[in-house]
Amino acid sequence: MEVRLARHEDADAVTEQWLDLADSQRAHDSHVLAEENRSMARESVLRHVVADELLVAVERGELLGFVMFTVQTSDFTQDTTRGLVRNIYVAPEHRSQGVGTALLGAAEEELTDRGVEHLVLEVMADNEAARRFYRRHGYSPHRMALEKPTENDTL
Repeated sequence: MEVRLARHEDADAVTEQWLDLADSQRAHDSHVLAEENRSMARESVLRHVVADELLVAVERGELLGFVMFTVQTSDFTQDTTRGLVRNIYVAPEHRSQGVGTALLGAAEEELTDRGVEHLVLEVMADNEAARRFYRRHGYSPHRMALEKPTENDTL
């Protein structure tokens, strides 16, 4: 398996995997719609390719998974530089084979090389498997987002 920066010719396959990721996250209460965001997903993939912020895991020409990442910017001066890891995905048939670990490690290395001091990512609160994966790799809660529907008995 090779983990490398994505190329333009990877965009279609990564987009399809992004759609699979978005669709699978619906089971964990994600509000992102997969097919309805196809063109936006492809644009995002291409932006990440151009910016060298998308890594892919490939083996014998097959795309096993991908990870997007970026150095975070803010309007506020902060005491650290943070790197954001997002949209890590491994095709179901390649899970539990070290692909996710390789992708995450490569993204962390890229971000470290770009000067970040802290790494941050988001995970659906209901996605226990993903939360376990990230805990095994040294991530711990830092900030929480809370949500409630507007149609409820408290409004």
